[in-house]
Amino acid sequence: MEGAATAQALSRIGLAGLAVMGQNLALNIAEKGFPISVYNRTTSKVDETLDRAQNEGQLPLIGQYNPRDFVLSIQRPRSVIILVKAGSPVDQTITALSEYMEPGDTIIDGGNEWYENTERRIDEASSKGLLYLGMGVSGGEEGARNGPSLMPGGSYGAYTNIRDILEKVAAQVEDGPCVTYIGEGGSGNFVKMVHNGIEYGDMQLISEAYDVLKNAGGLSNSELADIFAEWNRGELESFLVEITADIFNVKDELTGNGELVDKILDKTGMKGTGKWTVQQAAELSIAAPTIAASLDSRYMSGLKDERVEASEIFRKEGLKEEISSDINGSSLDKKRLIDDVRQALYASKICSYAQGMNLLRAKSSEKGWNLNLGEMARIWKGGCIIRAVFLDRIKKAYQRNPNLANLMVDPEFAREMVQRQAAWRRVVGLAVQKGISVPGMSASLQYFDTYRRSRLPANLVQAQRDYFGAHTYERVDKSGAYHTEWAKLARKARV
Repeated sequence: MEGAATAQALSRIGLAGLAVMGQNLALNIAEKGFPISVYNRTTSKVDETLDRAQNEGQLPLIGQYNPRDFVLSIQRPRSVIILVKAGSPVDQTITALSEYMEPGDTIIDGGNEWYENTERRIDEASSKGLLYLGMGVSGGEEGARNGPSLMPGGSYGAYTNIRDILEKVAAQVEDGPCVTYIGEGGSGNFVKMVHNGIEYGDMQLISEAYDVLKNAGGLSNSELADIFAEWNRGELESFLVEITADIFNVKDELTGNGELVDKILDKTGMKGTGKWTVQQAAELSIAAPTIAASLDSRYMSGLKDERVEASEIFRKEGLKEEISSDINGSSLDKKRLIDDVRQALYASKICSYAQGMNLLRAKSSEKGWNLNLGEMARIWKGGCIIRAVFLDRIKKAYQRNPNLANLMVDPEFAREMVQRQAAWRRVVGLAVQKGISVPGMSASLQYFDTYRRSRLPANLVQAQRDYFGAHTYERVDKSGAYHTEWAKLARKARV
């Protein structure tokens, strides 16, 4: 059906923006039995989506070719999902659609938007009587089609209007659908941003595990595929470990020679959510060294030409880039290295998630969002990129103690950190010895070591600050702020 819909056949919901994510989410909604209207400025995308709806099971999806017909084809109170590029395209789409919307209707932005933009749009929408949700969507194209993790924040009324749809469309895990009302304002976008920051950390840590096993352990791609597949049957079971095992098995079809992974340029792209996470951590005075290290590693990977040149300069100075493998065919050594790396990866991951959760808690406290950290972990158990078996244990840790200061001090996780720390140190030590950079694993280890020490050398830093800037310091034995004439006393001491 094209053009304005008849009153008898109004859609339950609408979706504007039909790139692959939009198409897949629309088809997912239709497949769950909710008639949906779709619209895109480029009409060929509408036709493409209609064809897919036909081919994928004659799904109840209606194409519309202009904003007015699109909005009027949806039953009231109308709910419209927007899936366009973050920033001004969202504002343009809202302007085009809101002209035909009425008070009580809802706009849901499903893009990776900066949370403050969502808060501005909430205010703008409410001045027209419209409700607004900023909804994080994780799981990529596959998740959008078959069940993503959804993080809607903003108007609770808007959420209740479409809750039945979201709960059917989201990934399903044993304790419910992977969606929950996150909180007010831009909380949904913020939670998705931190999810992506944790994802940066996870990917970096896995790449370091690969680097150590390949370059210190001399393991082949087929051995690596087997190791990651085995790890995916244990405590590291997760989407990212699973796809990593697959990657090592894929042959290079272009040359017909070797595995594709070895032919890929070592230069990482990024969309910005990792950078935002690190910036927010700094703003909130929350240490997030694992996530920051993963961001720095992406920046460093971008210096490909400089790195090639540096490698040559240091080689001329006698420093070989090639890393000799320690493994000499002894299965015991190889087995131990593999097991050590598994334990180091797991312990490092706990640190990355701990940092992300602390960031969520700090922002929640600043904004009064009242985020439920256990529930955040639960909705990440399925559908999303960081889905992992141990998220269930994170959920339980926050259920046991909603005021948990840090994930690492939950009794279960604390025990695991202690059990794995010797292996973790061996891996980081070996990497340092061999000149293999492991910024994520070592940042995680330093985070753990700093957090578990009751006394740090910060006393010296405070003395220095007071010496050159009269910033004062506190004492361990008396309360209050103190200032010392350090230079004068030092001169006296030298006499």
